[in-house]
Amino acid sequence: MIFKRYTKLTTLGALAVLSLTAVTALSLHVTEEAVAQQVGEVQSLRGETEIPDENVAPAQSRQNTQAGSFERAYRQQPPLIPHKIDGYQIDRAVNQCMQCHDWPYNVDQEAPKISETHYIDRDGVALDEVSPRRWFCTQCHAPQSNAKELVRNDFKSAMDLD
Repeated sequence: MIFKRYTKLTTLGALAVLSLTAVTALSLHVTEEAVAQQVGEVQSLRGETEIPDENVAPAQSRQNTQAGSFERAYRQQPPLIPHKIDGYQIDRAVNQCMQCHDWPYNVDQEAPKISETHYIDRDGVALDEVSPRRWFCTQCHAPQSNAKELVRNDFKSAMDLD
C-alpha cells in the first residue's frame, strides 16, 4: 500500500517536473524569437546618439507668454520668470539661475542680467558675486503663467484705484 502511494506521488512529481520543463522551454523559445525579431530595432533612451557619443542638451523651453511678459501689477514687483524652472537646483551651494543670468554668462546666453541691486550686501557694500540675501531667486521671482486662478483674487494695481 505504501509502495503504491509512493509510486503515485513519484509519478505526479515527475509529471509536474516535465510540465514545468516544457513550459520553461516554450517560454525561453518565445523569448529568443522575440529577441531575434527585435535585433536592429532596439530603441535606446539615448535616441539616435551612438554609445561613445555625448547627447546634445535639449534647448531651453520657454513657456508661452503674452508678447514677452506680463505687465507688473505694482511698481517694485520682481520680474516674472518666462521659462520653466522645474528641476532647477537652488540651494545654499548651487543656484542654476546663475549659469545664464549672472554676468558675464548672460551675454552668451542672451539672458537678462541680474539687477545690480542683487550685488549689494545688507551693509550697502558692492560685491563681485550675488549677495547671499538675494541668492534664492524664487523667494521673489516666480514662473509666469496664464493659469486659471485657484482662489478668487481681488488684487488691484495702484494704477487702477480711484
